[in-house]
Amino acid sequence: MSLRALRSLVAIARHGTFARAADALGLTQSAVSLHVKALEEEFRAALFDRSRRRPVLTEAGRVALERAQAVLAAYDAIPAEIAAGQGLRGRLRLGAIQTALAGRLPQALGRLRRQHPHLRVAVASGMSAELALRVEAGDLDAAITTEPVKPHPAGLAFEPLYTDRFWIVAPPEAEGSDARTLLTTLPFLRFDKRAWAGRMIEDELRRQGVRIREEMELDSQEALTRMAASGLGVAVVPLADPDLDTLPPLFRLPFGSPQRERRVGLLTREDDPQTILTSVLATAMRAGE
Repeated sequence: MSLRALRSLVAIARHGTFARAADALGLTQSAVSLHVKALEEEFRAALFDRSRRRPVLTEAGRVALERAQAVLAAYDAIPAEIAAGQGLRGRLRLGAIQTALAGRLPQALGRLRRQHPHLRVAVASGMSAELALRVEAGDLDAAITTEPVKPHPAGLAFEPLYTDRFWIVAPPEAEGSDARTLLTTLPFLRFDKRAWAGRMIEDELRRQGVRIREEMELDSQEALTRMAASGLGVAVVPLADPDLDTLPPLFRLPFGSPQRERRVGLLTREDDPQTILTSVLATAMRAGE
């Protein structure tokens, strides 16, 4: 039994086909097939039901997959564990939503750099749903996202770090209006529906039976607040409490009763091979509370 063969098994289960697993691993499809054949011969059991269009794990395959994930996680953690007593080394591929990039993440990365100068963190931005797919595919080791909203990829673990609250923001001259009036009479500046925060806003509007007059759709909290402050309409945005003191002049009201919230946290694969690195990142994020 080889680690490469176990990685092929995990990749097929994650990506759904032998071909996609081969692409993800940088191997040929025949090499992946040979890995599975070698495992089946060693375990003396079929790991996949090949009578279907897409390979489906057998009961033996599910057992083998679970054990393979544990073995690979333990093996991949060895370098970080050895280095832990000397300051962490290695590279963490991290995704982050825009609000984290503009808020807590830079300070957290600064703390990590001072504590672990040999640790390298590569950061990519994106929306939560997109980042979740990249974590699932193994393109990212972890991501700072909002709490997953269905449908979302399976096999991911979410560790909450902090909470944002949703606010209705409107031009200053709208002060004194109630929430329903603002949402139904002013042009609505929508948070992108593809984002998990956008789906939460859409669900709450539907629950309240509010009919909005959509004017534009953006994926930037900062852009939406500035648009509202400039008199272009009303928006619903998630904001951390410290952000409230940095907003441009505008009128705001809580969104929802009780006020809707979203949790922001660290999204990893359940078989996270970078457990120590993601753990120190989570600690650094919380240190800013």
